[in-house]
Amino acid sequence: MVVPGDVSSAEQAGPGWVGKLHWSDIVVIVLYFVFVIFVGLWAAKKSKRDSLGGYFLASRSMHFSLVGASLFASNIGSGHFIGLAGSGAANGIGVAVFELNAIFVLIMLGWLFVPVYTAAGVFTMPEYLRKRFGGQRIRVYLSVLAILLYVFTKISADLYAGAIFIEQSLHWNLYASTAILLFIAALFTITGGLTAVIWTDTLQTIIMIIGALALMVLAFIKVGGYNNAINIFFHSIPDTTIYNNTTCGLPPANSMNLMRSISDGNYPWTGMMFGLTISSVWYWCSDQVIVQRALAAKNLSHAKGGCILAGYLKVLPLYLLVFPGMIARILFPNEVGCADPDVCYKLCGSRSGCTNIAYPWLVLELMPHAARGLMMAVMMSALMSSLTSIFNSSSTIFTVDIWTRIRKNASEMEQLIVGRLDWSIDKN
Repeated sequence: MVVPGDVSSAEQAGPGWVGKLHWSDIVVIVLYFVFVIFVGLWAAKKSKRDSLGGYFLASRSMHFSLVGASLFASNIGSGHFIGLAGSGAANGIGVAVFELNAIFVLIMLGWLFVPVYTAAGVFTMPEYLRKRFGGQRIRVYLSVLAILLYVFTKISADLYAGAIFIEQSLHWNLYASTAILLFIAALFTITGGLTAVIWTDTLQTIIMIIGALALMVLAFIKVGGYNNAINIFFHSIPDTTIYNNTTCGLPPANSMNLMRSISDGNYPWTGMMFGLTISSVWYWCSDQVIVQRALAAKNLSHAKGGCILAGYLKVLPLYLLVFPGMIARILFPNEVGCADPDVCYKLCGSRSGCTNIAYPWLVLELMPHAARGLMMAVMMSALMSSLTSIFNSSSTIFTVDIWTRIRKNASEMEQLIVGRLDWSIDKN
């Protein structure tokens, strides 16, 4: 297996190295954790935690800049860094339609949905549906379904993507490192509720953008600029494809097309225009993780402003993640562009391809000492912001929609305690 980076294996085995990271990288990661914990505990201290509205909706006092950053951070998890870069390496910019589509749906959230939710005075989406259609069964059913979906789709996907990066860079025990991340997130999320989550989301959004922007600039410089990158990408072919005289492993001819033919196997325009929009409305306008942040705004104007800011931020993944993924294929055509199942399995443990390693390898190849630690912090920011958002929202649903059915006369203090305990249970 070819190991990216500008140092030899012998150097990496020395006392100054942990996995593929230098001691200076570890210092940056530690400083990141210290800073995040400080911000989280500071936000927890200033938050009003003695009421359901204060704990679960941040007392509806959030500025639009915090709402917009939290919307973006809650959506952009470690899976985006791995998945978008990997899809860019495999199929070009087509995957960016998922991000750009969200811009228009976020406007729908701010102007069509949030005013209705606010007028209804609800904490959760199942609670709104009960008020809208009546009956408790639909409320309980959707509450249980939402929690199960969080566990089996969002949490598992983010943990897997984060594990790939940790494995590639540190060679740490995956379960132990994941447990440490969750424990640190618990320090301020359990104590501070949504206020602490939104403040740390904002901090982590800034870290993500700065780190990813730096890597994008270095990546384009490495390949000679944008135009050169596009030209070389179509010739980034693995040796197995060249020597075996096969078309498997060739970059798609429509790699630079956002809108593609209806016959395209990956991103047909009909699916991107209609099917994607339907699922996007569900995610951006009725998913508890997203809506809860909009409901935390101090008024309707700030909720709309947060949606607009998040929409602008959704333009960034095309440049910060997809294009760097394409450049990773240029730099590592035989590894990232691997097409032979046996070769791929030896390289990355997957017979279906190795595009998932595109972003981690790009970090390890291009970033200097300490800056690699910054990018590790970026990945941890993405992972933690996404997970803390999911855990906070799932505890809100459990407390407001399920626990109140089990304990019909539960006091507000009891519900706050249950909300904190449920976060801990979900985490484990």
